[in-house]
Amino acid sequence: MLIISDVHGASEALRSVASMGEPLLVLGDLINYIDYRSNEGIVADVSGRELVDEFVRIRGAEGHEAASEMWHRHWKGHEAELSERYRTVTEAAYRDVCDALRGCEAFVTYGNVDRPKMLADNLPEGARFVDGEVVVIDGFRVGFAGGGMTRIDTPGEISESEMAAKLASLGPVDILATHVPPAVPSLACDVIGGREKGSVAILDYIERTQPPFHYFGDIHQPRATTWRLGSTTCINTGYFRATGRATRHG
Repeated sequence: MLIISDVHGASEALRSVASMGEPLLVLGDLINYIDYRSNEGIVADVSGRELVDEFVRIRGAEGHEAASEMWHRHWKGHEAELSERYRTVTEAAYRDVCDALRGCEAFVTYGNVDRPKMLADNLPEGARFVDGEVVVIDGFRVGFAGGGMTRIDTPGEISESEMAAKLASLGPVDILATHVPPAVPSLACDVIGGREKGSVAILDYIERTQPPFHYFGDIHQPRATTWRLGSTTCINTGYFRATGRATRHG
């Protein structure tokens, strides 16, 4: 079983991993709105590179709230036009990245930048959208709970109560698979940006049920990639767009 997260449009690397003939877990963020290493992505394609450069500058100098205000100013008065342009470009991005999974036994959940329905609608035959459910894969009970906790108005954001409800529906599992980490600072805080994005609901679930393994992504440059919570081993499977590598379980 192979596990990846944060594909962010790396379709050729995804195609390579998908061709390895093993079940593949994809833990969200399949498309690329902004690659903060290069400022490339859907936002630059639709709204222009200058806007992205300024957004990133404000985000770094003044914080996420100031960047969000700048973003809302950009949309004001142009909502219908921008919404349609982003929808068109985003759907094309999903078609491209999802096609890389063709022929693979894939189990895909969503992250904070994803549009869950659009993602599910573009998956090829053999790839399954999973969220709030348990699937037996290679003899392991794998519980999936998608969604992100960024709080910057991205499409795949959910609340802590929504996450808690999903986790409660799983019951005990061998492997917990989510996009976001538990609310442990060393796992949930990116060293670039410094803002913690972990979930209290996930931490509570792990402490209560102690699944042997928890795999997640979301944090591209974490302080720690593995952590023990009681008998649970928590593993950040890595920033796939940057590494092109999967984590193998078992």
